[in-house]
Amino acid sequence: MRRVIAVSVVMLLTSGCAVGPNYKRPLVDVPSTYRGAVPQAREQSAVESIGDQKWWEVFQDKQLQDLIHSALQQNYDVRIAAARILEAQAQVGITRADGLPAITAGAQSIDQRVPRTKLFHEYETSAHQVDLSLAWELDFWGRYRRATESARASLLATEWAREAVISTLVSDVAAAYFQLRELDLELEISQRTLASRQDSLGITQMLANGGATSMLDVRQAEQLVFTAAETIPDLERRIEQQENFISTLLGNNPGPIARGTKLTEQPHMPDVPAGLPSSLLGRRPDIRQSEAQLIAANAQIGVAKADYFPQINLTASSGFQSSALTSLFTGPAGMWNFGGSLAQPIFAGGRIRSNVRFTEARQQELALVYQQTIQQAFRGVSDALVEYRKDREFREQQEKLTFSAQDAAQLSETRYRGGATSYLEVLTNETNYFDAELGLAQAQLNELLGLVRIYRNLGGGWQER
Repeated sequence: MRRVIAVSVVMLLTSGCAVGPNYKRPLVDVPSTYRGAVPQAREQSAVESIGDQKWWEVFQDKQLQDLIHSALQQNYDVRIAAARILEAQAQVGITRADGLPAITAGAQSIDQRVPRTKLFHEYETSAHQVDLSLAWELDFWGRYRRATESARASLLATEWAREAVISTLVSDVAAAYFQLRELDLELEISQRTLASRQDSLGITQMLANGGATSMLDVRQAEQLVFTAAETIPDLERRIEQQENFISTLLGNNPGPIARGTKLTEQPHMPDVPAGLPSSLLGRRPDIRQSEAQLIAANAQIGVAKADYFPQINLTASSGFQSSALTSLFTGPAGMWNFGGSLAQPIFAGGRIRSNVRFTEARQQELALVYQQTIQQAFRGVSDALVEYRKDREFREQQEKLTFSAQDAAQLSETRYRGGATSYLEVLTNETNYFDAELGLAQAQLNELLGLVRIYRNLGGGWQER
């Protein structure tokens, strides 16, 4: 009889089905190429993309690499994301355990004396029992299998969420470092300009004292000095605040940040290979996270639909019971029982139907979110590609403007020293040259930030050493 029962249970389990829809990836409109990609990049190998490169291959500044490495180890967002993965792993174990038999062991010993009454004499009883019990709800309709499927997908989504945090962190550290180096460059330009203008002011004052020029020229020369000098305190403030920001990204208290390669010497490619748009679906962590969330929601439909069907429970227990401990495991003290039950929902006030509708609506919502995430990813890549290309063109023109302004400033100074022009011309051209140098520094920064945005939008940066 026991063998027959065991075989019946096995047949019942293996013939069970998991209700609810199996996951199918939604259809998405994937373009053949990225808008904004240069023709040379479109002709490159389809498998080649900067998003496939490791972050230490893209950002080759040794000091920047050290900063990123420290951030990946100490940043609080990354550590919080890792803790959430542990939570999701534990939740998978909890959900999976719901579909397994629950086995408990117990023991009890009771000695009792009942006092005498008018109707009964006093008496004493003694009962000792040791048992092992089992309770199991058969997963005939796949409720627990679907729940476990959902929990595993949620775990996968949490893991991809951590990769998204890492990708964002790598980009944030790189961008913040480049901004710091740009501020360093602006400070260097301002200090160099201030020293040059102070020398020029000294010469102008000597000329004025000798009667070769007027005090108006001295005042104009002073304006150039004060213009350069006033930028230095503000730049020093911004530099220190930027260092504090980078320290926070590293998970440290505010402090100084070591420097590496200068902004103007940071290596970066003129044309960035983007690869095929279809490969973006498997590379970007936020897209993978969104799809995993969709898979989890799809499995929850099966969990909700399983409530329509009867619950099948098996219970069994076995043990020993005796009035004396000495004979607990001998003689006719053994006992066992085995049984099953079935409970079919009849009326639940619409709760089951509403829960199914809720899970279906949730699945439809996340399907739309998944498609929207992909569409936004394509836009992000296209925006970053055109931004990088136009920033490079702008920087090239700014270099020409800076060279022209520098030459004009030098010619004006020569003309003034020769008495061919007034100091107003020197003032104008020196101001233009100073502004052009600062504009070039900003243009060089924007080009590097464009590279960072391309790398992030193409799904790069989450690979770890």
